[in-house]
Amino acid sequence: MTTFSGSYDPVDVSFLLTPLDLPLMSVAEKEALLRSGKRHYSEVLSAEAPPSAAYLAAFQAALECNGARLAGDIKSLAAALAERPASEAGLALVSFARAGTPIGVLLLRELGRLGKAAQHFSVSIVRDRGIDPAALDHVLARHAPGDVVFIDGWTGKGTISRELRGSADLPRLGVEPYLVVVADPGGQAELAATGEDYLIPSGILNGIVSGLVSRSAIVPELAPGQFHACRMLTELAPHDLSRAFVDQIDAQVRELPRCLPAMWSDAARALRHAACQRLVARMMADHAITDVNRIKPGLAEATRAVLRRQPRALLIAQGGADGALDHLLLLCAERDVPVTRADDLEGYRAVALLA
Repeated sequence: MTTFSGSYDPVDVSFLLTPLDLPLMSVAEKEALLRSGKRHYSEVLSAEAPPSAAYLAAFQAALECNGARLAGDIKSLAAALAERPASEAGLALVSFARAGTPIGVLLLRELGRLGKAAQHFSVSIVRDRGIDPAALDHVLARHAPGDVVFIDGWTGKGTISRELRGSADLPRLGVEPYLVVVADPGGQAELAATGEDYLIPSGILNGIVSGLVSRSAIVPELAPGQFHACRMLTELAPHDLSRAFVDQIDAQVRELPRCLPAMWSDAARALRHAACQRLVARMMADHAITDVNRIKPGLAEATRAVLRRQPRALLIAQGGADGALDHLLLLCAERDVPVTRADDLEGYRAVALLA
């Protein structure tokens, strides 16, 4: 099957997705279908609007504030991955479209400078549907099972990491569910640079920082054995920041001295996992929520919920003058989402609650 690189340089990534002219619906229509149970979220897409000038300014502020931190985290994660054994084919960085894609690009570039052979693939993984088996087969036709590491940007409450670990295809293929993220506030990854819920700049945009590729979809138009579907966001090409973002962060990575490999201990992971579980349980009890999927904890998860869904409320942590919430407050003002300050979000900076 044909692969493509979206708006990235072809040497940076191979998307294992099937571009289709998928129909779009309004967010309100999508929400009605999802709430009724008539459609799964992987079957419906809504249009992505270009960011307002004010929101784009908030993104640039986030980049100025946290770009150097992200560069340092990429440096330490790549140093750790460079120590992993691999076959002659090198590591297979399998990022999750879309949040993992820019992180995978940055890791690939740094691994190259460290002399570690690697290839980067971006694949679909869908809640309740699993990781794309056709994409896995494609990767394993080129790499040994032990070469594979999975890449994402962050964890929220661990839905995707649990989907990965629960995949029946991985043990069948001899692949370890080894997940690498920049930030792991959910305590779910095998390797992370931090457990802090900090503002990763790419986390506050959608397709225009992820190769002009839509969220992945599983639709009847797909033939058996095809990669999961996506829609190319060509209408957003004038607003695309995908290459500019990775180039800017990569320039900062290159300037940093060699560093110690990232280490994410079992104890640190367990502390964050326990905090996440406490938060989710309290949110469900305090807000009469029966579906855990209606809770979106973390700066990036909450942002994407406001961008793509219709939250009934956004909870934000008390204090904090670092500007990490500015973009969210702006989005909520633009979309009439009520905002409430909360006393204890267990280390998370924000939580979106879906209706």
